[in-house]
Amino acid sequence: MVHVSATRCRIATRALNSLIWIKVAGADGYNPTMAKPIAATPLRWPLALALISYALAASAQVEITGAWVRASVPGQRTAGAFMQLKSATEARLVAVSSPVAKVVEIHEMKLDSGVMKMRAIDKLDLPAGKPVTLAPGGYHVMLMGVAQPLKEGDSVPLTLTIEDKSGKRQQVAVQARVRGLTAPK
Repeated sequence: MVHVSATRCRIATRALNSLIWIKVAGADGYNPTMAKPIAATPLRWPLALALISYALAASAQVEITGAWVRASVPGQRTAGAFMQLKSATEARLVAVSSPVAKVVEIHEMKLDSGVMKMRAIDKLDLPAGKPVTLAPGGYHVMLMGVAQPLKEGDSVPLTLTIEDKSGKRQQVAVQARVRGLTAPK
């Protein structure tokens, strides 16, 4: 399971670091030999704890589970990525990127006049509290321009961009496990 908000995680890390040490400025700037434990300045505890609370508040906004990518064969330049997303609040998936592909798009498969068609979509709505499944034959992430075959057992890094109702965007890093060509749909 992956939770949104890398930015808030960085804030929490910085807050924890500030709990441990105080940077002491000398005449020539920061002097690490003069750094001392935070216990000497108890007024920093409330601020650091508030920052940690803020950082963790959004950690459960979007849950991403079961991320996987179908293995490819030599010469195959495309692959599909699949997962389940569940947002605590109304949001949308607006972009995906990966270092293993030149182009990454959000796609949907749809039956149109008796013909199954695949097309790129600009966004995928994530209704509050309802799981949205990306699976073969439905919504999925399309990796195009894949340089090397994706082998079963490998891990593919994906970065999902989630936009909340107010338009604020957050990026989520996901490691999708590569499954064999005969992986169940």
